Amino acid sequence: MEESRRTGVQIPAGPPTTLTEYHPARTRNGFAKGIYPASGISHIRDKKLSKGKAFGKLDLTKPLGLRQFERFFGIISREGAEAWKSKYKSVQNLLDHLSRFGKSESSKEVYLNQLRRLCRWLKLDPDQLVDLPKHKVEVSVQKFVDQTAGLNRSRAYVNSMIKRFRTFFRVNNKSPKLHAYSIPPRYRKRPEYIPTISEVRAMAAAVESLRNRALILVAWSSGVRVSTLCALNYGDIANDLNAGCASVRIPIYPDMKRRLPDACKGNIPYYTFICREAVEALRTYLRDRSEKYGPLDSESPLFHAEWTLWNRKERSGKRLGRRTVAKVIRRAAKLAGISQWTCITPHTLRKAFESVLRNPTVDGGRMDKGTQEFLFGHILPGSQDAYYDKDKIGFHRNEYEKLNFFDPPITHSMDKLIESNELQKHLGEGWIFIAQLDNRQIIVRRTHLA
Repeated sequence: MEESRRTGVQIPAGPPTTLTEYHPARTRNGFAKGIYPASGISHIRDKKLSKGKAFGKLDLTKPLGLRQFERFFGIISREGAEAWKSKYKSVQNLLDHLSRFGKSESSKEVYLNQLRRLCRWLKLDPDQLVDLPKHKVEVSVQKFVDQTAGLNRSRAYVNSMIKRFRTFFRVNNKSPKLHAYSIPPRYRKRPEYIPTISEVRAMAAAVESLRNRALILVAWSSGVRVSTLCALNYGDIANDLNAGCASVRIPIYPDMKRRLPDACKGNIPYYTFICREAVEALRTYLRDRSEKYGPLDSESPLFHAEWTLWNRKERSGKRLGRRTVAKVIRRAAKLAGISQWTCITPHTLRKAFESVLRNPTVDGGRMDKGTQEFLFGHILPGSQDAYYDKDKIGFHRNEYEKLNFFDPPITHSMDKLIESNELQKHLGEGWIFIAQLDNRQIIVRRTHLA
């Protein structure tokens, strides 16, 4: 421990371990060079730092240290032979179980974070927790869950906690009876608003930077999840972009998890595309970025961070974060004058893309349901996925290019009752046949733009 020079408060020695423990502090001159820990301890300053290094002793060019839940459970590494090894047998059983179903680090983080909160609340380590009698486990865990629900958490979140606690106890040969919360149909704790096509276009037109315009159009016209968007590299799209393709392919594959743990949900590989306008916006943004920061290589993030406290040469290599994407989208919605801008998120742009998939195509048809699900990154039901041909990139590109990324024109229709001998005349004038009545009169219809 060392002592703060300002307040005399004892603070931990050594570098901080995670960015989320710190909040940048604003001063009259912008961001302070020091930082304030989330715990409220006085700010740390390192006199050796210069040129706007914003996080005190934290070197942002190095990998982050152990996170709070990792230290709590005695996990000493995330890589190598000792990766994800806990000193607690019960936690190791859980980690082994999760590894058999997949190697998602984000899943491990969620499970262990919630388990850490439970252990701290009970003031027990995990091995002591599983050694408790079954009835004490049921009472204690249920009380913790109920208190969490009382903190205005959504019922879906609380039920997910129960599910994870059940898994932890099951892999340790216990099966406590925990009561889940009922969820009404169409229940949502947080309201959301899915923007229309015209509103998304207004958002893209309202933003201040080339990066943000390209970001919104790529997110919307591809429908990728926000973590996937942040994990994309220039090399993923370079071939199609340099070849001048009208719709550029966006590949999603499990190796992207090395960049961001959530980048490929469920380890499901697939690909989608971006529309012509998104391609042009992306090409303009990348050209401008290359002129500012130098040429891009295949490992350069597709969307880079523009935080000015980074060194100018470093900015183009820093990956954009999910929270920044959410802020960009909300601000764009606000600038576009959308009244429900606070309810627009990266995920609602994904749902807006789903609406485009469901809508009529430019030729008046409908995209096949299986193709819709594939481009959306979903597994087809039953045995359909095993028999679906996922390798026909040309076919999927042609089907994608039929999608209508414009609002349909507003039209008016008029029906008319005519005699049978007038049919040919009206067909020549643009009317269409609808039906013939029993008295041999005919109903025709003509549609025109409003």
